[in-house]
Amino acid sequence: MMQELILRRPDDWHLHLRDGAMLQGVLPETARHFARAIVMPNLVPPVVTAAQAAAYRARILVALPEGAVFEPLMTLYLTEATDPADVAAAHASGLVKAVKLYPAGATTNSHGGVRDIEKIRHVLEKMAEIGLPLCVHGEVTTPEVDIFDREAVFIDTVLDPLRRATPGLRVVMEHITTEEGVAYARAGGPDLGATITTHHLIINRNHILVGGIKPHYYCLPVAKREKHRLALRAAATSGDAAFFLGTDSAPHVDALKEHACGCAGCFTATNTMPLLAHVFEEEGALARLEAFASLNGPAFYRLPVNTAPMRLVKHEMAQTFPDKILTEAGPVTVFDPGFPVHWQVEA
Repeated sequence: MMQELILRRPDDWHLHLRDGAMLQGVLPETARHFARAIVMPNLVPPVVTAAQAAAYRARILVALPEGAVFEPLMTLYLTEATDPADVAAAHASGLVKAVKLYPAGATTNSHGGVRDIEKIRHVLEKMAEIGLPLCVHGEVTTPEVDIFDREAVFIDTVLDPLRRATPGLRVVMEHITTEEGVAYARAGGPDLGATITTHHLIINRNHILVGGIKPHYYCLPVAKREKHRLALRAAATSGDAAFFLGTDSAPHVDALKEHACGCAGCFTATNTMPLLAHVFEEEGALARLEAFASLNGPAFYRLPVNTAPMRLVKHEMAQTFPDKILTEAGPVTVFDPGFPVHWQVEA
């Protein structure tokens, strides 16, 4: 028997679009289902000023398919040389919705990120004053910390001290992956939110490593133990306003994923909503999918909720998705959940 779910059109609060040929190839995959997205600024070179953000936004709009209704929400890449006046002006103009903190070396194109928090203190204080959210890649990069512990250590040694030293700063813990991240977000109050990715609800570290290395499951933060995946599922499906969807959909061409030193990132823009419907149904929480995908994010970012509807339909037969998105930069593999998916977005 066919089953359907109607919800407000969702937003993606953490998205990588890249630039040039890759942008042209992957943007239609997001614009098909999502009304808005927080666009990451870790290009080469990164988007560090309001002028660069405006230029990048213009390139995104030019790349939109004809008739697509999609709004890119721009971010600035925080560096130790960031000008708080430029940040404030970009926010006041409505152009920039958040500033992104990458610890230097934490992930793709993060080498220009922050090494010394004290050198960005004046920027954080200005952001707290004007209410501009700080999006945080929450991992330490010190080599003595195990990669599976980097998020928990970051919360204790960087994030919590940072928030205590900057009252009123609004923070998004991006792509949390641990039960420690879930617990901290739950207890953080109205100035703290957390995004959860599609793929971290589906895979744990065994999926990457057991039976051979699966490069298209490799991401940063890396997937953790099963207990952490279950904690993420409980948080995402709870309806708690602290948690909302940020896919961290991150396209890399296959040649750079299937490589001796492969790039980190899972590309989920194409099939996120059917996969989420599957996950939420498994958890007996379909009625709370709208809160996670469509309501909690706008509430945190103080933006209106989308009014256009999305219709998800469950079919008796499993649905198919493209294995790859062909771009002029090269093929990009679409995330494979490893199980049949019966849900589909339909008009």
